Amino acid sequence: EIDVSELQPQIAVPHQVDNVHDISEVQGTKIDQVVLGSCTNGRFEDLKAAAEIVSGKQVDDGVRFLVFPASKSVYREAIDKGVVQTLVDAGATVCNPGCGPCPGTHMGILAPGEKALATTNRNFKGRMGSTDAEVYLGSPETAAYTALNGEITTEDV
Repeated sequence: EIDVSELQPQIAVPHQVDNVHDISEVQGTKIDQVVLGSCTNGRFEDLKAAAEIVSGKQVDDGVRFLVFPASKSVYREAIDKGVVQTLVDAGATVCNPGCGPCPGTHMGILAPGEKALATTNRNFKGRMGSTDAEVYLGSPETAAYTALNGEITTEDV
């Protein structure tokens, strides 16, 4: 048996989804863009969890915080329950439901040398834009804290 209560938060580091490490190994890594949502981690509960963390605060000036609800119904619920307003007030850009930059074709693709923290399900080389960019995969909570602080973290520093 494995006692998961002793595990630290985990993060997938570039360039494989199964290249998973304790987040403490990359904590403090500067991030240019945070992507919350898409088909993975774009549920209402995910958006709400992030909104609770950023409520009353501001996204770091050096970070683009992009939010992609998983579906129209999730988007509508997030609007109706004030989650979208909370995210926008904190400095996030809430986009139409869909893939966003995940397939590397539009809406926030990464430039050479940029680093992103995403809640999506893939981080292969070139997946979100330039083959010289790096994508880390984390939870919605990690995404929110990272957006606020401009670096990978699991807390408000």
